[in-house]
Amino acid sequence: MSGRTFAEKALARAAGVPGARAGDVLDVMPDLVFSHDNSAAIRRIFEQIGAPGIAHPDRVAITLDHASPAPTTRHAQNHAEIRDWVQAQGIAHFFDVGRGICHQVIGEEALILPGETILGADSHTTHHGWLGAFGAGVGRTEMAALWATGELWLRVPEAIRITLNGAPSPGVTAKDISLRILGDLGADGGLYRSVEFAGDTLAALPLDERAVIPNMMAEMGAKNAYLPPDQIVFDYLEPRRTRHYTPLYPDPDAAYAAEYHLDVSHLEPQVALPHRPDNAVPLSEVAGQPIQQAFLGTCTNGRLSDLRAAAEVLRGRRVRCRFLVIPASAAVMLAAVREGIIDTLLDAGAVIGTPGCGPCMGNHMGIPAPGEVTISCANRNFRGRMGTPDAPVYLASAYVVAASALNGQISDPREVLA
Repeated sequence: MSGRTFAEKALARAAGVPGARAGDVLDVMPDLVFSHDNSAAIRRIFEQIGAPGIAHPDRVAITLDHASPAPTTRHAQNHAEIRDWVQAQGIAHFFDVGRGICHQVIGEEALILPGETILGADSHTTHHGWLGAFGAGVGRTEMAALWATGELWLRVPEAIRITLNGAPSPGVTAKDISLRILGDLGADGGLYRSVEFAGDTLAALPLDERAVIPNMMAEMGAKNAYLPPDQIVFDYLEPRRTRHYTPLYPDPDAAYAAEYHLDVSHLEPQVALPHRPDNAVPLSEVAGQPIQQAFLGTCTNGRLSDLRAAAEVLRGRRVRCRFLVIPASAAVMLAAVREGIIDTLLDAGAVIGTPGCGPCMGNHMGIPAPGEVTISCANRNFRGRMGTPDAPVYLASAYVVAASALNGQISDPREVLA
């Protein structure tokens, strides 16, 4: 009998059973469930169920981030209903407008820990694998059921192992690695799979970058994505955590449905062409494409390291197109202010927005005009994703986005950094 994958171990733990195998259906009790601006819609489903109240309000988090601050009266009413719901139900973890994006905030607050299970009403809940947790997105009906009972049936996913070796060269980041994986494996390459990472590259990546990888795995259909936690993760969590945890690791002889290997040593910056995140090509194939807008932010690439990369590219220079910068959280923005990064970006002509999702969802704070081209740090570039169907979106790292803003066309940051 082969060993266990991370997913098999994590879901067995969450279900309180001694062991599980891929394909088993378990009654899972997650350590945390969360939602965001969609919480008002979930509440209406919850009320239709007829439950007397949220079963475990101490295990619920809600963040207002997708339309923050509210751009319309309808959004403002939605937020007001959510605030009332939070108060009425005694929900333990509520983060109002301006605190930041749900995934970023949950990590900063250490609400989820290695080995634990988190289910979120957001497709990018795979993000939380950066801390060695099992993170999976669920629908609104499932979240209403989780509020009502604290439990949900889940099928244990089969797993694929992705081994990354080598250290990325200067100007190449976890975003480039992620785009290359998507380009090689395709949009359905991880469909309902546990994508479990291994290899020496992971230790070479700064902690701030690691979340990019599991976040982006949602774009190939992953049920969850997992990075094995190391001492750097434990040191990050130690001053933040409020409970004990036990990290989980796959067994050396665990059975995987597929294997993929990537040597990142010679990888060049990557760009995803419209209108698919897996439409990834080397930067050299698209350099020179004119752009009208550059966007740095989102749950994928709105962290301090991303703002720092942009400042490195733009210091002492001026951008040639609109450059929107939206930190992933208030904590990121404060750190960037203290480092002088915000000064550098403002001097370069950047526009700084309220921490949150911003134009990633096409709600506000940077929706492009018809025909305008945007290069973005986000995780999705589907047609109309940023609010305008005939406005193409390219995806790239913070370095590439900043260099492109500098030149008004898709550009190689290594030419600036050399």
